[in-house]
Order: sequence, then C-alpha cells, then structure tokens
Amino acid sequence: MITLKGDNIYIRALEPNDLEFIYAIENEQMMWEVSNTNTPYSRFLVKQYLENAHQDVYEAKQLRLAICQDEDFPAVGLIDLFDFDPKNNRAGVGIVIQGLENRKQNIGSEALGLLIQYAFHNLNLHQLYANIGTENEASKALFTKFGFECIGVKKDWNLVSGSYKDEVLFQLINQQF
Repeated sequence: MITLKGDNIYIRALEPNDLEFIYAIENEQMMWEVSNTNTPYSRFLVKQYLENAHQDVYEAKQLRLAICQDEDFPAVGLIDLFDFDPKNNRAGVGIVIQGLENRKQNIGSEALGLLIQYAFHNLNLHQLYANIGTENEASKALFTKFGFECIGVKKDWNLVSGSYKDEVLFQLINQQF
C-alpha cells in the first residue's frame, strides 16, 4: 500500500471506505469540466472501480491516491497519475480538493510535491504533464510553483456548456536524467 507523508497531509492508496467520497466528487457537476465527465456515476460503478484500485500502476496505467489531513479524518481530495507510459517515462497529473473550505490551505500544494517526488524517485519518470483550462488560475499557479512550464495552448479543446474553451499543457522535466 502506498502512503506518502508530508508535514500536514498524507496521500494514500484508495480504500473501500472511500466509496462515498469518490461518489460525491465524481458526481459534482462543477468538477465535470476538468474531468471530461458527461454523466453521473452510480455507486455500483464507483464500487467496481475501487475493487480494481489495487492494480499496479504498470497494469492499470493510472494511480489514484486519496489526500488526507491525518489518519483519523477521511479524504479531502484526490491526486492522480494517468496515462502512465513506462516506455517513455511520463504520466499526466490531476488533482482535486473537495470543498471550498479545504482549498487555499496548502493541501494541494503539499500533495503535488509528494506526488512529484514519488513519480521521479520511485517510478523513475522523466516527465510529468498537466492539462489545465486557461481560466483555472489556481491550478496554473499551483503547477507553476513546482516548476511546470506552459508549453502550449490547445485551442477550442473542451466543449463546456455549449462553447469551446482553450486548455494549456504544462510540463515538468526531471532534470536528474
């Protein structure tokens, strides 16, 4: 089981008791824009997902971890490695913190720092990337803080509420290789 501890948070592998938390996040319509979701998820589908969450990142090509403030409290967010490509040593990164009260508390920043360290040192990745809507200033600032660089704009990339929106591609190269 993966558990990475920071000063104020830890990120851990998903557990069966994360069902309601993941169900709530996946069905929060405000999040659908960033997750490219179009329809609600049933508890049955989320339960099936959790039953397969034990798969190795090399098999699943994804690693989703829960962000927690301490061991006695439930998850407050999720952080993912997706499109894991061991041949080219790269993966995408996504992060979501649930609830306005949990944002702007350095939770996302600490979780991203832990995930970057894990990806570069444990998985030996050469690069990480993030796809961010051009209007998402908080995410752009978060990834920039860790050295991610904006390397391009994908014009009219996402259809949101009937209009197309641009998306920027941020990339972080592991300089140790």
